[in-house]
Amino acid sequence: MSGANKTSDQPEGWLAAAHRADASLYASVAGSSTPGLDRPMTLISDAANLSKPWFAAAAAMSLLGGRRGRRAALFGLASLTTSSSFVNLVMKPLTDRRRPDRIEHGVIEARHVKMPSSTSFPSGHSASALAFATGVGHISPLGGALLALPAATVAYSRVHTGVHYPGDVIAGSLAGIFLAKITCRLIDRYSA
Repeated sequence: MSGANKTSDQPEGWLAAAHRADASLYASVAGSSTPGLDRPMTLISDAANLSKPWFAAAAAMSLLGGRRGRRAALFGLASLTTSSSFVNLVMKPLTDRRRPDRIEHGVIEARHVKMPSSTSFPSGHSASALAFATGVGHISPLGGALLALPAATVAYSRVHTGVHYPGDVIAGSLAGIFLAKITCRLIDRYSA
């Protein structure tokens, strides 16, 4: 094999190895016996559709948190909107990663939620959840810290229910955090 072929094969080889590792981790979660988690994770995953928990949290902060709560809610929702839009309208169309095959990997049927029709990479639920928590945390560090656990739970639920590989969730989470930080800086700059 020539050196030129080795060089051109490296990116594909690296991506294939990363996908195999991601699929192996996915299979480990799929094969784990966690009957006490299965129903709660499906409920959490379904509840997070259309960012419902984050809109509810923003409403509660706006009603009960005074001026600071309203500002935290605004930053959270702006971060969620930016992140969700960018991930779903820009990042997902750039990839063609198929959703995991739950049957092939043996995901227990009790864990199944409706399989989305969009590409798998990155996880939009994870991006929205972490973006909201990060945006709130920009104004209210305690509020952001309190939201971090439910946001991480939503992110994990997407792997547990079999609709995402772990790498999709990690990438979505990091994208959400990054986009939220940019959004908050822009709001600070232009609202001063």
